Amino acid sequence: MISGAGRAAPSDFDLDDNLIVKKVISGQRELCRFLVDRHQREVNALGISFLRNREDAADFTQEVFLKAFRNLRQFEGTARFSTWLYRIAYNTALNNVNRRKEYLSLAENYDAESALLTPEEESVKSVVRQAVRQAVQELPEKYRSCIDLFFFYDRSYEEIETITAYPVNTIKSYVFRAKKILREKLKDL
Repeated sequence: MISGAGRAAPSDFDLDDNLIVKKVISGQRELCRFLVDRHQREVNALGISFLRNREDAADFTQEVFLKAFRNLRQFEGTARFSTWLYRIAYNTALNNVNRRKEYLSLAENYDAESALLTPEEESVKSVVRQAVRQAVQELPEKYRSCIDLFFFYDRSYEEIETITAYPVNTIKSYVFRAKKILREKLKDL
């Protein structure tokens, strides 16, 4: 609920995205910040994947949220809000990439915590990571985007369909083919 000072009470953060959207549409615009807080990191990561630099990704993230909030009334609630938002982000990114003709897989930026590794283990991990990055980068763009959404963003095939507009069977095929290509390229590792 909204407190007397016009600020959202802490319990609002626990609300489901779709419920927050309904409240925002009904006039509680201050709740938009919860949606931004929840999804900004992934939208920004998608921007970095496509745009290759943090400044452009920050502008991209702002553009995506502005588009989403301007069109919030078009959100039907049949899918998760995050899926609808990532569809906007994906299309915005594709438009930017089509202007720039470049795409960087999230695998390029993926680096798990390695504080517990020995220097030798870190060296081996670095070589493997570089090989995986190179192999993913060499995939066709449609394969890279499906692999990113599936593995790095943990999206289901149905969500990827909503985001990319590729049919589910096509997505499954792209992911399967990409994994096969990667397996072949990385078999010597």
